[in-house]
Amino acid sequence: MNDTLISRVLSTIQYNQFLAGLSGGVVSSVILHPFDLVKIRFQVTETKSSIQNSSLPYRPRYTSLFDAFRTIYREKGLLHGLYQGVTPNVLGNGMSWGLYLFLYNTIDVLNTNEYKRKNLTLKDRIIYSTIAGVITISITNPIWVIKTRMCLQYSDSKSNVYYKNMFDCIRKIYKLEGMKAFYKGLTPGIFGTIHGTIQFVSYEQMKDFYVKTFHTTEFSTPVILMFSALSKLVAASTTYPYQVVRTRLQDQHQQYNGVLDVIKRTYSREGISGFYKGMVPALFRVVPACCITFVVYEFVLKELKG
Repeated sequence: MNDTLISRVLSTIQYNQFLAGLSGGVVSSVILHPFDLVKIRFQVTETKSSIQNSSLPYRPRYTSLFDAFRTIYREKGLLHGLYQGVTPNVLGNGMSWGLYLFLYNTIDVLNTNEYKRKNLTLKDRIIYSTIAGVITISITNPIWVIKTRMCLQYSDSKSNVYYKNMFDCIRKIYKLEGMKAFYKGLTPGIFGTIHGTIQFVSYEQMKDFYVKTFHTTEFSTPVILMFSALSKLVAASTTYPYQVVRTRLQDQHQQYNGVLDVIKRTYSREGISGFYKGMVPALFRVVPACCITFVVYEFVLKELKG
């Protein structure tokens, strides 16, 4: 490969996509982290009647979304309570959105002979988004483990391990459990790339439909909000159970022997409803989060293009 070809390839790498995606992920995570915290806590909390002698008496059981917010706020306040674990969440979402959009658009450009963007088919979008999703989750999975661990630290926990901050969490996980602990939940995470594929493909298809219908490539904020909300709603409602499985695998208060063990124990104790724990706070979070992310993404991308 000569210098000219190398320079042409490098010129196609979509750095602006990374910065735009990173910005959107960071902003949405900062604003909506409390919903993420509550969602995670609901996901790992088993129905009281499903366990005769609970081995986790310190794990709080919230009666509703409002009760969860009120209880956490009263115990630890806003920053130390509702924003517990916000640092890895902001880092994880920022990196995930940035990497995903960077990879997706770079693959798109590099897959053409002219190194220019092309009109993608539905098949192209599914393939590119799946590849980008698998690479992204493989890189960021350790961050999600850290986020889950920090969000599941309770006031009355009898656990011997307490994480002071993100770096302390990394050090203790590595020291006590080894490198493999950072990849807990990777299998359902990879399966969960279907979620990202459905979301992003739906969003892009709606944009294409809009362009063909109204003959314009300019998207107003309300249009972006509508498309992003609809695409996220479809993705979240169809693929949610994998999130519960992944979170339970990453929970430091329980031990499971892999994905199948989580599925078996969850179903035997709680039935199908167990796989939809935390769905309400999840929807309260993911739909506005997606709207914020895509609005910021489109704005930053437009500004970077000048």
